[in-house]
Amino acid sequence: MSPSASASIADTPGGIAPGALTGREPRVPAERLVAELVPPPRFDAVRFSTYVPDPARPSQAEAVRALAAFAAGLGGGATAVGGRRPWWRRAPKEPAGPRGVYLDGGFGVGKTHLLASLWHATEAAPELKGFCTFVELTNLVGALGFQQTVRTLGDHRLLCIDEFELDDPGDTVLVSSLLGKLVDSGVALAATSNTLPGKLGEGRFAAADFLREIQGLADRFRPLRIDGEDYRHRGLPAAPAPLTDEAVGRAAHTVPGATLDAFPDLLGHLARVHPSRYGALTDGVRTVCLTGVRPVADEATALRLVVLADRLYDREIPVLASGVPFDRLFGDDMLAGGYRKKYFRAISRLTALARDARSDVEKRDSTDDSAAVGGSGGTLPPQE
Repeated sequence: MSPSASASIADTPGGIAPGALTGREPRVPAERLVAELVPPPRFDAVRFSTYVPDPARPSQAEAVRALAAFAAGLGGGATAVGGRRPWWRRAPKEPAGPRGVYLDGGFGVGKTHLLASLWHATEAAPELKGFCTFVELTNLVGALGFQQTVRTLGDHRLLCIDEFELDDPGDTVLVSSLLGKLVDSGVALAATSNTLPGKLGEGRFAAADFLREIQGLADRFRPLRIDGEDYRHRGLPAAPAPLTDEAVGRAAHTVPGATLDAFPDLLGHLARVHPSRYGALTDGVRTVCLTGVRPVADEATALRLVVLADRLYDREIPVLASGVPFDRLFGDDMLAGGYRKKYFRAISRLTALARDARSDVEKRDSTDDSAAVGGSGGTLPPQE
């Protein structure tokens, strides 16, 4: 952002002074990590009945039927007393067949929707079923220690793991060992994953990679293939053009709970905050406003941005930005590299959040001609 643009934003009269993500230093206690093992806000209300299968992709409807049957098979059970299994009783005998399911498909086909629906459909108290990303699970192990994590999750009926990180061999071994202990305790598992480095193709199926990387647990999982295109772009308009720096700044001063950051400053701040805290970084934020968005130069920064995009998307926080469009965040070399699938997911999610932000701005302008963003005529300013 140019000095003149910074000055014009800083001098915006009236309105609400926005906060800044770069001014936040969240601290997340281990108890919060455990309490947050539930589907994120975006998936609070999803159910199998709200998943809309593509008629041209019969595997989607079949996955819904299979997962609903899987949830019904877990049942409430009579092994728990007061919601927890007594120490003197053995874990229930594992039923015949796989005790886990793996949702196998490209990004944007609704795997997280289905995974969260499975969590909701399983008849158990929330504290007896868990939902987290792979990164959140490894963070929990880091906070509690391996043995305490086994004890904490060992009486769960179900553990859902989204975005299993096949591209991190060390963490994969750690989590595979953990899952082995949990399966021995009678915990049912469900997972999705990303694609291994070097395995290209945004819609590529990864079941073989997943089953190989989890080693001795492979026979515990039944792969469910889900074909389809990224639903976030089915019949939707292209990503909205970025606003000007001044328009983003004015918007930040009119939305309660908005934050305003220069994109390069935010990237620097993300390097100083552990990714396990990116969710807490956005606590209470209603809209993220960014100025001077530009292509990301290095892999480490890009991967941190992917995690932030996931947390913003999970929490349904719109993103209003100036600079380059989000589909130009990552260079051609990154989009052709080993983490290609992650970058396309981030682009897809940020684009969806940008649409949400522009829709919010236009609604405010249509109902309040004096809104600062659109100027006196209530329309968005010309794009640069």
